[in-house]
Amino acid sequence: MTDKREEKTGRFPVRAILIGLVLVAVICGIVTWAELVLATIQMGQLQLPPVVVDMMLLLLVINIFLRRFRLRPHELIIIYSMMLVGTLTGSRGLMVRLIPSLAAINYYATPENHWVRLFFPHIKKWMVPFDPQGVEKQPAVLEFYEGLENGHIPWEAWVVPLAAWSLLVLMIFGAFFCIATLLRRQWVENERLTFPLAQLAVELVEPSSQRSFLRSPLAWAGFLIPTVVFTVNGLHMMFPYLPSFTLESDLTAKLPPFRPWIEIQSITIYFSFAAIGFFYLLPADLVFSLWFFFLFNRFQDLIYSTAGMRPDSIPMYPTRVVHSYQVMGAYMVLAIYLIRTAWPHLRAAARKAISGVGLDDSRELLPYRTALIGLVVCSLGTVVWCRAAGMSPFVATLEMFTFLFITSLVVTRAVAESGLLMTAISWRPLNIVGLATTLETVGPRNLTALGFMEAAVVRDPRGLLLTAFMDSLRMSDGVGLNRRKMLLPMVLALLGAMVFAGALQLIVPYKLGAVTMYWFPYRGNSLWAFENHASLMENIQTFDWRAPVFFLVGVVFTVILVTMRATFAGWPFHPIAYAVAPAWQMHVFWFPCLVAWASKTLLLRYGGMRLFSEMRPFFLGMVVGEFSQAVIWTIVGFFTKLPAPNFPWP
Repeated sequence: MTDKREEKTGRFPVRAILIGLVLVAVICGIVTWAELVLATIQMGQLQLPPVVVDMMLLLLVINIFLRRFRLRPHELIIIYSMMLVGTLTGSRGLMVRLIPSLAAINYYATPENHWVRLFFPHIKKWMVPFDPQGVEKQPAVLEFYEGLENGHIPWEAWVVPLAAWSLLVLMIFGAFFCIATLLRRQWVENERLTFPLAQLAVELVEPSSQRSFLRSPLAWAGFLIPTVVFTVNGLHMMFPYLPSFTLESDLTAKLPPFRPWIEIQSITIYFSFAAIGFFYLLPADLVFSLWFFFLFNRFQDLIYSTAGMRPDSIPMYPTRVVHSYQVMGAYMVLAIYLIRTAWPHLRAAARKAISGVGLDDSRELLPYRTALIGLVVCSLGTVVWCRAAGMSPFVATLEMFTFLFITSLVVTRAVAESGLLMTAISWRPLNIVGLATTLETVGPRNLTALGFMEAAVVRDPRGLLLTAFMDSLRMSDGVGLNRRKMLLPMVLALLGAMVFAGALQLIVPYKLGAVTMYWFPYRGNSLWAFENHASLMENIQTFDWRAPVFFLVGVVFTVILVTMRATFAGWPFHPIAYAVAPAWQMHVFWFPCLVAWASKTLLLRYGGMRLFSEMRPFFLGMVVGEFSQAVIWTIVGFFTKLPAPNFPWP
């Protein structure tokens, strides 16, 4: 990107920032209603959130008629980036997990589960909106779950814990900003990763792409198919006597009801037009690897069951123990590989940070010196915070180092390289302890603090903001925008979403009662760690030999995949696909990957690149059609208070 092109972006984009903040506030309201009240449209958890795509399309239509005040491409990218950061922050990236995790343990503590005895003595008062020295179902928590009868929302109970947790998450997000700065040049310019999610946004703001899409009959045909399907399904929810389309099917229910078939983990079809359309745009070998390794794991289930091994799942994840520890080994290898590959660039960046000579960092999000110092300060700051919450130095370091530099790094690479629409993992930092001993050996204080940390931050990386930061930096290249101008908009979007979504996600439960809302944040994710940790503390544990054995299997297999892919250009198996195969996103997207791969393969074989390119608008139309229906039915549900149709990305 030339400096001359960057100069065309003009002065500081004040109006883009103001528009972005307004849209972030609107999106926080839409996401809160869709995800937590309607509960059937999880539109903010995808790394390409439907609500952001639809708001961007609406803005583009309005922009056509603005004429004199028309927004320029670089302003549209700033707005898009702000909406992306704001949506993920207001959804699974932070607020949907954080707020319920602070209250659930008090509401669901009972004399039978002994949580008051096991956990309450180790909870710091500044971490939660209730008194840890008290009893279960305290007023601030009781009204949060069952709704206010009379009176006001007890804001005072939430001020201190939300301020304390905000300090932690801001240090985590600060570390993400620094990591994005240090890795951008390596991934974008040196390795030339495709960043599929960023490509779609850049295409949307290009006037020529807009015209070709809007004028394409194939695009409108693709748009029409999901529009008809979800309109019919939505009307069925309102009037049950009308027919509907089935978009979900459990294949495991059709298998023989005896061993070893009965022990195959769930194989469910989620038929998403948007996912099929998006995966069609990705390289065929990558899409093949994604569905292949998912089914390869199910084949492993057959082998292990036949050999007499227990087919149990690892706690808190829909993943078998044997697969989870393989994936842990894969993540370790991939993290080392990514750092080793980037080492020449990182060394040059460190030289620039220390001596001021070498690489030009004037166009980076942050100066390399600021990024390096910030990464050290923020990383150490998170460890200090965890220590204050009750963790030992070893556990605090293990938790935050693993989250920042292994799981987040590999997940972000998977999004940058393979365009995964959803980010999920199948192991947690505490499982590393299981390689050498039983998990309860870390002690009750660590297990208590980890219960909050895993629910609020670590266990589920859907909505991971590091991917949004990296995609935003890649999008800035596409329109010649100085990356330094992206920092303030993204920070304001982050802070704005924390305020807007935080307020809404307290107001709505207090008004409606969280027990009537979406089960996952209020009765699922916020409790799973404590249920598991209570079992660890009260029952005798035995060392699981499968942990180190299958960890080594994952290490060896990933080394082979990485080596073969680096050695042979036509090698079809992608190591990233092996690492993500057992996690929830592939439970959801394996079938769309299969359909997209088959469609692309057939079109290329019988029509060549010309037919493949001609069909591209059709598949993009399916993406836009399904995402548009998600927003439309959210609005309909808000005004009618009727249930919305289920969308196939739970």
